[in-house]
Amino acid sequence: MSRSATNPSKAAATEEGEGQSRSIAAVERAMDVLLLFGRSTRPDLGVTEIATELGLTKAAVHRILTALRSRELITVDPVTRRYALGHAAIALGRAYLARMDLRAMAAPELRRLAQQTGETATLSIRRGDTRLYVDQVVPPNELRMEVSLGIPYPLHAGSSSKVILAFLDDIEVDGYLRRHPLEALTDKTLVDEGRLRKELAAIRRRGYATSLGERQEGAASVAAPIFDHDGRVIAGLSVAGPLTRFKPRLNECAPLVVESAVRISAQLGHTG
Repeated sequence: MSRSATNPSKAAATEEGEGQSRSIAAVERAMDVLLLFGRSTRPDLGVTEIATELGLTKAAVHRILTALRSRELITVDPVTRRYALGHAAIALGRAYLARMDLRAMAAPELRRLAQQTGETATLSIRRGDTRLYVDQVVPPNELRMEVSLGIPYPLHAGSSSKVILAFLDDIEVDGYLRRHPLEALTDKTLVDEGRLRKELAAIRRRGYATSLGERQEGAASVAAPIFDHDGRVIAGLSVAGPLTRFKPRLNECAPLVVESAVRISAQLGHTG
């Protein structure tokens, strides 16, 4: 036999390795297509758009979409021939979100804010027409703020409450104001509906809420909204301190709170 003859075992191994490499590349391309749908702000995509975005041929995109459709990860409109995420992809996303613990997710940001500001950082969640504190990180100051966890508060008093109310849709805001009289928790609580609506509009414009003794006398706070993957406000992140010490620092600390809230929202799938 010629010494230059190909070793059958080696040739088979080479062919198998090349086949595996092609399979991995195909899976990676399919994942790229699927992830493109996940990060796109458009409700659906066409073959040309996908091919251009990912640098693939239209034929390759067609093959990938056919495979994804067979597993209901992608669906197609028979009239427009445009593609969108399918039931299986949405189910995967919901399964992931169901396993996420907002408190665990927010904990590093609470610690970061408490360290950056030297004040108490809190996490509040909405419960119907109320909100309640579910976690806090308290700095080792002699004079400091501490909140009571698990106690419901109205949505019109305090920065964490107002930031949640401000980012609800108009129907929900109207419903809340119709169902609940604006009771004063302190002499600083906004109890005039017109003034409160103007304050909510201002909060939406700047992206955060402030409070100077509205829920608790002698306290000042700043809060930012946390949004879920559908863009719904579900929680508020805040920093609070004694009024005399923290009031002059509200504008300085507001961007830090907003940035932390944005990072948490991103983990929940919010892309706004």
